[in-house]
Amino acid sequence: MPETGGTTLNGGRATRWTSAPTRHLRVRNESLAYRDLGADGAMPIVLLTHLGATLDEWDPRVVDALAAGRRVIALDLPGIGSSAGSVPPTIKGMAGAVRAFIAALGLSRIDLMGFSLGGFVAQQVALDAPNLVRRLVLAGTGPAGGEGINRPTGAAYVYLDMLRGALARTDAKEFLFFPRTPTGKAAARDYLARIRERVMDRDTPITLKAFRTQIAAIKAWGRQQPQDLSRITAPTLIANGDHDRMVPTPLSQDLHQRIPGSALVIYPGSGHGGVFQHHEEFIPTLLAHLDD
Repeated sequence: MPETGGTTLNGGRATRWTSAPTRHLRVRNESLAYRDLGADGAMPIVLLTHLGATLDEWDPRVVDALAAGRRVIALDLPGIGSSAGSVPPTIKGMAGAVRAFIAALGLSRIDLMGFSLGGFVAQQVALDAPNLVRRLVLAGTGPAGGEGINRPTGAAYVYLDMLRGALARTDAKEFLFFPRTPTGKAAARDYLARIRERVMDRDTPITLKAFRTQIAAIKAWGRQQPQDLSRITAPTLIANGDHDRMVPTPLSQDLHQRIPGSALVIYPGSGHGGVFQHHEEFIPTLLAHLDD
């Protein structure tokens, strides 16, 4: 049975991200951290986040909008945040950990949303377990073997932006996820303020060892042979900014062409964090996709 931390509202699940307790579930002899909030009555959705991220990187506006009408489950994979164990060294291994976690929760059918690295993992889950995923959302991500996926984590601008973040005493995502335009700078400040709204039960930051393992898995994903994404049967929403440097925007177009019947939304004047910069437009699109 899940172990809980903190308290829930009204004796049940919390309804808002800022008050959802961090829970732990034993999966394959490892204790995995997750947050479980929202209402029953619609298909539950599982959230998988990006390189270097823990649970605290999810935008509360997006999560709360989802939780208003459905159960939302956000997961720290093994070795990430306050989850025990070691980071799986491959994307396929990460997908296997996600499937084991979902099975341990007693769920046999879910919606699945992956952002960036989480989008790689979500694709693999949909390929490996097509009957598990009802609807799929892929944001700021790209396919295995996609041009440039194995390079951004080694690109000079990534380290430069991380240095700029350290010197400015701010989160590097301010530079990595958002364009340095007046609109982009304002969106970055707003996003960082939103993810700091949660003050209770903050997650454990990722370790350098875990981060390096994730980078190695991403590079291998970028070098491997392309997969047959026509085998993804779940209706799929693909979203990105029009100037994503982390996972280049053309890879979203590539996904769209390779996943039958998929829908593609590209937000103008934005980068890797386009769905957060344009959350007010993205949320109704996301909900319409899930509710269709």
